[in-house]
Amino acid sequence: MDYREAARQFVPQTREDAAVRQIFLDVIRQWGDVSLTRECALFHFTSSAMVFDESFSHVLMAYHNIYQSWAWTGGHCDGETWPLQTAMREAREETGIRILHPLSPLPVSLDILPVAAHEKRGRYVPPHLHLSFCYSFCAPQDQPLRERPEENSSVGWVPLKELHSRVTEAEMLPIYDKIICRTLLELRAAKETP
Repeated sequence: MDYREAARQFVPQTREDAAVRQIFLDVIRQWGDVSLTRECALFHFTSSAMVFDESFSHVLMAYHNIYQSWAWTGGHCDGETWPLQTAMREAREETGIRILHPLSPLPVSLDILPVAAHEKRGRYVPPHLHLSFCYSFCAPQDQPLRERPEENSSVGWVPLKELHSRVTEAEMLPIYDKIICRTLLELRAAKETP
């Protein structure tokens, strides 16, 4: 499903969700595919993955070099029009994981994330916004993992009960909590549906 359809079909659960979804739709209408690239320096679409183990007690995270925090995986769409594929590609590139199962073809969350100015590979990156599609995945925990030194210094399965002590980006915790809660509620509802 391409990014236009993913934004259209996302089902808002709160007023904030509805407002963010409308911003995504407005950006898509006004900027089109340019918003998928870094040519759009003020904002651009990204895609993230929240990868759960099969017991849904751990999430796969990487220790991010720039933010010095445990974080979800994800990155720029860089022209790719299918955000689910971007999320899957980024999870694989950043952790080495191979087997991933999307829990839904639709994003579990749409978020607008401010990015502070920073240096990346010797180049200055000015402050901007990431318009993030987030997808939930399930994966076997017994897969080999590896770091991606240009982006992270460690990769591992973080117990959900330790998330708040491991993530030092305080502004990300409400987003992670929202995504985890929605994923677990959707799983429970699916199990209860005959």
